[in-house]
Amino acid sequence: MLVKVLSASNSGLEAIGIDVEVNVANRGLPTFEIVGLPSKAVDESKERVRTAIINSNIEFPSRRIVVNLAPGDVPKEGSFYDLPIAVGILASIIRFTTPKDSLFFGELSLDGALRHTKGALLLALFAKEKGIKNIFVPKLCANEAAVVKGINVYPIENINHLLAYLLNEIVIQPVKFKEVNEGKNIIRAEFDMSEVLGQEQAKRAIEISAAGGHNLFMSGSPGSGKTMLARALQGILPALIGGEQLEVTKIYSSAGRIPPEGSIIKIRPFRSPHHTISQVGLIGGGSRPQPGEISLAHRGILFLDEFNEFPRSVLEALRQPIEDGQVSISRSRERVRYPCKFMLIASANPCPCGYLHHPKKNCVCTQREIEKYRKRVSGPMLDRIDLHVDVPAVNVKELSEDEQIKIRLETSGQIRERVVLARKNQQIRFKEDNIYTNAEMKNMHINKHCKLAKEIKQLLRRAGIAFQLSARSYFKMIKVARTIADLENVPEIRVAHMAEALQYRSKV
Repeated sequence: MLVKVLSASNSGLEAIGIDVEVNVANRGLPTFEIVGLPSKAVDESKERVRTAIINSNIEFPSRRIVVNLAPGDVPKEGSFYDLPIAVGILASIIRFTTPKDSLFFGELSLDGALRHTKGALLLALFAKEKGIKNIFVPKLCANEAAVVKGINVYPIENINHLLAYLLNEIVIQPVKFKEVNEGKNIIRAEFDMSEVLGQEQAKRAIEISAAGGHNLFMSGSPGSGKTMLARALQGILPALIGGEQLEVTKIYSSAGRIPPEGSIIKIRPFRSPHHTISQVGLIGGGSRPQPGEISLAHRGILFLDEFNEFPRSVLEALRQPIEDGQVSISRSRERVRYPCKFMLIASANPCPCGYLHHPKKNCVCTQREIEKYRKRVSGPMLDRIDLHVDVPAVNVKELSEDEQIKIRLETSGQIRERVVLARKNQQIRFKEDNIYTNAEMKNMHINKHCKLAKEIKQLLRRAGIAFQLSARSYFKMIKVARTIADLENVPEIRVAHMAEALQYRSKV
């Protein structure tokens, strides 16, 4: 008997429809074969399905079983074909009709229970795109899939649970639709901005970076507070809005990083890889392409501490993704594309020993060592960073200030109010442009939204000559000035805004 069951395969952030054709024949030697370019994980489904059915107190047929995963020219990866294969076999031996307009998806345990399986959100989006009304997924994945409106998500606990439903013995209620909306930023950052003493210019740069989504480079001696500032940045960012939430959740669903019973992601990611990370780990890839750190930081923060210690080849690989906001990974059999619109926050020492220009300690590095150390980061890479700020050593007197002075320092919550207001201004401004922040503006957006007065153009022209600004840096200064204006909640860029933006230009 031939049974066809609908399922899907994940490729990057997309899903591809797969027809699982199960034929249980009365003639021939008892075998169990899977064809259609299955990977090792798919081939191992034979033993999982067989054992799960037996342990569910159902007699496994001693017949010739052939499973075809169509189309046959698409490589099949993953363990989520277990459930559709099991449904096809059960339909053949128990003689029930598989529900039409339905997708089956999930990995089986040996006891017949369904395990948490990555990619449930991608399956739900695929079902909606193709007009499929029902999907059957593991109970632990149901909340993840339920954020897609217009489909019925049936949470399945085990084989017997599903079989009882298919035989009309029980009723399974679909999981209620979970609306994607702006959530509260409930995250508590590792540090509060009020804990950072001194460093007023660096704090201002952090605020501008958060408000406009700009990249930031901090240079300073060890212990000056660079890492503390970067980790405090997470506490002043607004929560993800609806469209951003779905983008981030798709990436984490594809990578299998949404926990069991988890749902939509509302908090901006913060990724901080060690400087020994490989290029594949940072950018993404592998024989079976997976998202790298830059994609896992999408719509959030990628913090690269000890920036100059990263291999130059790894840093150079960042150049195109920073510019394009996406990375394409090509392999012999497939090509996938991952979004990677993140805020790059980098920090580094000014020299190998770290004490160049330190007010109290002497630098022991030679000029040649300093130049070699700085050349680990190329000019084109630094040119892609919007804000450059020096973080000087903090005077001990500032650390021992009276508690009343510390109380008067702004908290992360107070700064976040200004950042949220600036972001809302940008949402209104770019509602028809399919972008969210000033940092994402292209030249056409700048011409449309950033009208400059004559005196501002003159200031920018003089600065461009004096600082030898590239065309990219020229337009980055306009974006930063636009963000500073948004923080003050004024509609136009003023001379003071542009003058402040120019203070954060790289002098390298």
